[in-house]
Amino acid sequence: MRFRHPDGSVVHLAYCTNVHPAETLDGVLAQLRDHCEPVRRRLGRDRLGIGLWLARDAAHALVTDPSALRGLRAELDRRGLEVVTLNGFPYEGFGAEEVKYRVYRPDWAEPERLEHTTSLARVLAGLLPDDVTEGSISTLPLAWRTAYDDARAEKARAALVTLAERLDALQELTGRSLRVGLEPEPGCVVETTRDAIAPLTAIDHPRIGVCVDTCHLATSFEDPHTALDALTEAHVPVVKSQLSAALHAEHPRSPEVRAALAAFAEPRFLHQTRTTTPRTPADTARHTTAPHRLHGTDDLGEALTGHALPDTAPWRSHFHVPLHAAPAAPLTSTLDVLTTALGRLVGGPHPLTRHLEVETYTWQALPPELRPRARAQLTDGIAAELTLARDLLTDLGLKELP
Repeated sequence: MRFRHPDGSVVHLAYCTNVHPAETLDGVLAQLRDHCEPVRRRLGRDRLGIGLWLARDAAHALVTDPSALRGLRAELDRRGLEVVTLNGFPYEGFGAEEVKYRVYRPDWAEPERLEHTTSLARVLAGLLPDDVTEGSISTLPLAWRTAYDDARAEKARAALVTLAERLDALQELTGRSLRVGLEPEPGCVVETTRDAIAPLTAIDHPRIGVCVDTCHLATSFEDPHTALDALTEAHVPVVKSQLSAALHAEHPRSPEVRAALAAFAEPRFLHQTRTTTPRTPADTARHTTAPHRLHGTDDLGEALTGHALPDTAPWRSHFHVPLHAAPAAPLTSTLDVLTTALGRLVGGPHPLTRHLEVETYTWQALPPELRPRARAQLTDGIAAELTLARDLLTDLGLKELP
C-alpha cells in the first residue's frame, strides 16, 4: 500500500510474511498464492505491499539462479504484490516448534550473517518495482547479549562496514539504493534505540541505520519522542519501522492478571518481559539519565515464576499481539505507543522513514481460543491490521494511493 505524504514523497506500508514461515522458494511461492494475494483481495486493492521473509535456502536459490529471481518477480506482479522491504532478522527455522534463542544465530560476529544479508540485498535489488529505487532490510541488533565481548564486537563492526561497501557497489551496478536497519530488541546487545547510537555512529555510514519495532520500543518502556529525537540528533537514519504492539499488564501483582498472562507463555517464541522502578541515588552517581530502571527476564514464563520481576509497576512482554484486537481485560496492548511513534515517524513535515511494515508473526502462538482456526480467519485478521494502519496514516494527513 502506498501513501502520499504532504511533502510529496511516497510512504510504503506492507505486512511481513514471517507470519507464514517458509524455508524454500517453493514455500515462498505458495505463500503468495495462499495468503498474500487473498489479503490483497480482501482489502479490495489492485496492489499490496509485502515485507518478504526469505530464509537462507530460499535466498540462496534466488541469488544463484537469475531465472528463479525473474520468476519470483513475475509471480509478484501477477498476483498484484510488490516488495520494497525484506525482513532479514530470522536466518532459518522460524517455523520450527521451538524458535526461542535460535533466532539470534548466526549473529553479526559470524560470517554467515554478512553473506546472507548480502544475498538478501541482491535479491531485493531485483524485486523492487520499476518505479521504486530505494529498498530496506531489517536485521538482528548485532547479537544476543551473552558471550558478546570486544573481539566479537569488532567482528560485527567490520562485517557491517563491509556490508555498507557492498551496498554502495550494488547501487553503482543496479541503480537501486538499499539500506539495512538494526532492529533493537530486548535481551540483545542493542536492546533499545539508545543502545544503537554508539555502534552505528562508530560505523558512520548512511546505509546502516535502525529499524524501529514499536513492540520492542514499548516492551523496553522507551518514550517514542525521546527515542526518535535521540536518533535524529545523532544522525542515525530510521531505515524502516515495524508496526507492532506488545502485551501490557497494568497490575501484575493481581492473581487474575498473572493467570491471564500465563495463557500467553508458550513454547515457540521468546517473550522477553520488562518492568521499571524509579531511579536510585546510585543511578544518579553513575550519570544515568534514564527516567527509570529497567528490569527484565528472558521469557514470560520466567517472569511469572516466584519473584523474578518487581510487580509494583506495569509489565510489558515481547508478544506481538494483533493490532486491531487487544487482549481481553485485565490485559491490554501497547497500541498507544505505536500510534505515538507513527505520528513522530511520518506525521511531521517530512517522514523519518518511508518504509512501514505490520509485523504480527505470533497469530498461531496466541492462546488457543484467540488463534485463527482457518486460513480465511488469518486473512481477515491481517487485513484488519492493515486497515487499522491505513486509518492511522490517513488521520496523520497522508493520502492513500491506488
